[in-house]
Amino acid sequence: MIERRAFLLASAALVAMPESLLAKPIVKGGKARTVTLSGARAPIEVIEDELGVPHVRAASRHDAFFGQGYLVARDRLFQIDMEHRRDMGRMAEAFGPRFVAADRAARLFLYRGDIDAELAALPADVLECARGYVAGVNARIDELAADPAGLPLEYGLLGISPLRWEIGDLVRGRGIGMGDADDEVRRAQLQARGLLDADQLMAPLRPAWSFTVPEGLDAAAVSDADLGLLDPANRPAGFEPLQEARLDPETRWADRFALGSNAWTIASSRSATGRPILANDPHLGIGRASPRHMCHLTAPGLDVIGAGAPGLPGIMQGHTDRFAFGRTNFHIDQTDLFILRTKEGDPGRYWHKGAWKAFETFEDEIAIKDAPTERVTSRYAAGRPIVSQDAARNRAVAFATTSMLPGANMRFAIIAINLAKDWSSLREAFKLHVSPTNFHYADVDGNTGWQTIGFVPRRPKHDGLLPAPGDGDFDWTGILPVEDMPHVYNPRQGWFASANQMNIPAGYPYRERIISFGWSDPFRYDRIVEVLGGQPKHRIEDSIALQHDVQSLPARALLKLLPANPSAEAAEAVALLRRWDCGIAADSAAALLYEMVMPALSTAFYDRIVPVAARDLIPSVNLAEMLRLLAVPDKRLGDDPGAARDALIDGALVAGWRKAVEVGGPDPAGWQWGDLHRVSIEHPLAASNRAIAGAFPKIEGGRSGGDGTTPMARGFNARRSFNVSHGASYLFVADVGAWDNSRFLLLPGQSADPRSPRYRDFYPLWLAGAMQPLWFSKAAVDRHAAARMTLTPR
Repeated sequence: MIERRAFLLASAALVAMPESLLAKPIVKGGKARTVTLSGARAPIEVIEDELGVPHVRAASRHDAFFGQGYLVARDRLFQIDMEHRRDMGRMAEAFGPRFVAADRAARLFLYRGDIDAELAALPADVLECARGYVAGVNARIDELAADPAGLPLEYGLLGISPLRWEIGDLVRGRGIGMGDADDEVRRAQLQARGLLDADQLMAPLRPAWSFTVPEGLDAAAVSDADLGLLDPANRPAGFEPLQEARLDPETRWADRFALGSNAWTIASSRSATGRPILANDPHLGIGRASPRHMCHLTAPGLDVIGAGAPGLPGIMQGHTDRFAFGRTNFHIDQTDLFILRTKEGDPGRYWHKGAWKAFETFEDEIAIKDAPTERVTSRYAAGRPIVSQDAARNRAVAFATTSMLPGANMRFAIIAINLAKDWSSLREAFKLHVSPTNFHYADVDGNTGWQTIGFVPRRPKHDGLLPAPGDGDFDWTGILPVEDMPHVYNPRQGWFASANQMNIPAGYPYRERIISFGWSDPFRYDRIVEVLGGQPKHRIEDSIALQHDVQSLPARALLKLLPANPSAEAAEAVALLRRWDCGIAADSAAALLYEMVMPALSTAFYDRIVPVAARDLIPSVNLAEMLRLLAVPDKRLGDDPGAARDALIDGALVAGWRKAVEVGGPDPAGWQWGDLHRVSIEHPLAASNRAIAGAFPKIEGGRSGGDGTTPMARGFNARRSFNVSHGASYLFVADVGAWDNSRFLLLPGQSADPRSPRYRDFYPLWLAGAMQPLWFSKAAVDRHAAARMTLTPR
């Protein structure tokens, strides 16, 4: 089922948008503005079209990326500056002592190898583009230093200044992330209690796998303390509203698998246009500044347009003049905890490969606003950060993560992809790409391809599901080559899709090449397959409609389980749901009821099936696993599994109806899911800083359909609210080769500055699903030019 607004989409996809649905231009015509800056090598022309997309025309690739860096800093300086400060461990110098713990953790995850050697190992053209991007960011910072009136409002309100960038920062900042370390600790604790199999209720292993405890691991000795600085509680964010969600394990778990994406690629043989079609909508956080920024970069040997991640050089999802490209999260287990034995009386040494070895140590000074500088020591074992140490127990824990390996220079990978010309050169560029990704490809010659990319550690003696002894026997032995990872080129069926589901092909040598056992539930993917499989000739408007599809497969599963003879208290709920088409539409009463019933059912199922002794470690149950066990109930539900299942569902219907009355009122005729499920965007510091809240008006009022399981992913976490918390803020559909027919959306706009007309101009368009043209050809860009600017070297 498609949300009703899709009727608008179908007619709007390939024709000019009605004026009422077009974002308003800043200015039409007028004299080009000239800005003189340091760092560019020749004049750079920037044309901003009517939709606010900047088109950079440069004489060199260095200058094209200079233009991107400058424009991102113009539109999103505070956003990228905070991320830069966080990664460099320099928050305390701006915000004071409460950020010292976070800075200490961030410093531990700075790359400590030879920065110059890492830069020298990069392809020369990639490095040159990165230097251009950094110079562009700094040029904007210098421009604002000379004229502070143009600074983003946050700087004056908070009394801080932006940090300048260095090219080495792109190597040095690897970013702290827990990976699946908390999963490993949880499983070890369950193993110590004899309850390890219960873990599959929350985190089912895909593909099917049996747990094996690494030889020599004392599971009973593993505790949450082993996570050390990886635990968000030990590195508080400082900004209280941001910290609250990080500390709750159930919320963290829900958010972790909420972030994903959809993508599909249609070969010309299955396309109504006779050309390939590629669609992509990355599902990231919604509620703050957009995680994407639009740009078009043109120079000799470069012509690429689409959305990039602010602060990361290049275009992540879009197209060049030769091929379209998209991405979704692939799942790779890229981290491991190693339990080290330290030397009694000498805790600076650990046992590894038959010898006592000294930790590598690095001293840093953390500058602290309104407090003395603090000196911190970071320790490593063979380059692996030591996240916790207990000298009294002769114990330390090393955190192995692919992001800290030599050559793990993800911040350069997108540039390499943008510079590629075809499938062959792309696969060479993928060798720089660390992050787990399903990469989608379609070119003007009609070729299509899917390649999984990202660093996969080779584990010859364990599977990564539990911590392992750090004596060297379980060390990684390298990285799986890109060529050995799952991929397909010009598949026979004429299309393929990815939506973060377990997509390891049948016949892949999984036991020899372990990749991951944790994947997203397949609901979105299965619905996409259902739709695409029924479209022998897929159109651009079909892709747009599918991106806004709100049909719920879990809802279908629930309807099949509704009791034939419900209790009197559940009868109204059963009647309403049986009349429903399972679409999570914004104006649907049944959708509202369903969203109240499912949490009640999950709680009741949890209480019935999760062992009491495991509940402090297993905070929730997996949705797909719950529906599977309810469809085929077993003795875990009781002596009469079918009757127990029916009673659970009946009780959830009663509880869900009561909740629906509480939140929607007594009359079901007035219930609408969109009244609860709203799209609200505010500054991340608004809740803790009145001045920020006053300066940055909340963008709100929009109603939404969908949830986290529908192709139009509009996820929420009911522990916080029913508001949309994640989904596709950027959507993109490419008509490969007829590029000006491509369409996009960006929520809420290009700029994070409320003084800009691009602060929220896309908010109503995004809510309406009114995809906008992504002009690419020189003629189209010139025809729709709204403003011009020339960046001139000083």
